[in-house]
Amino acid sequence: MMPPEEETVTSPLNDAETTRWWRNGRHYSVAEIVADGIVHGIGILFALGLGTVLIVFATIGTARSELPAIIVYLTTLLTVLGVSLTFNLAPVSAFKRLMARLDQAAIFLFIAGTYTPFLAILAGTPGIELMFALVWGAAIVGIALKLIVPQHFGRLALVLYLGIGWSGVLVFHSLATALPPTAFWLLIAGGITYSAGIVFHLWERLKFQNVLWHVFVVAGSILHLWAIFDAMVLSRL
Repeated sequence: MMPPEEETVTSPLNDAETTRWWRNGRHYSVAEIVADGIVHGIGILFALGLGTVLIVFATIGTARSELPAIIVYLTTLLTVLGVSLTFNLAPVSAFKRLMARLDQAAIFLFIAGTYTPFLAILAGTPGIELMFALVWGAAIVGIALKLIVPQHFGRLALVLYLGIGWSGVLVFHSLATALPPTAFWLLIAGGITYSAGIVFHLWERLKFQNVLWHVFVVAGSILHLWAIFDAMVLSRL
């Protein structure tokens, strides 16, 4: 988030309880803001570059049946990075508050989008349709909460993020069997990376805290994107 500015207008929307959900407790330096933008930019460029190669190879023939799932994943990845970048660079304003809603909702969308290509690989496995419904159903509930009542359920949202993110343990054996070893361990490493980053997300008093949080997000997304690339391109050549 950008550094908060002093509020000069008193209204119900400006009290501590209603503004805390979208504003940080301290000012960010210019260096922190610039570094945060660079981290987001690296993630977007990597997603566009490797994502384009992934789509080309999938279209040619390595993963035609999973191509729609790949597109869903890449769309949600670029959406979460783009919305997060816009939110974090925007000055404190009504627009920033709107982007805060979209930023938090986009995380749920992205988690479900990340699962989509992996579940597509498991198509036909017993219980996968139910798993798909559970992941997307929980994500839709989270999206609705963040769009409608973003000022509530802040800590609960973190639990829900982690719960959906690690729901893959329910099909752990199927993933371990169906995925190439490299892709499987990249998938696990990405999940651990995302989870570890939450420490910095919560450690608001730490300098460059927001940058470090997004470093873990981008690193996790790179690991997962490479896992999909390995599973749907490299292992099928």
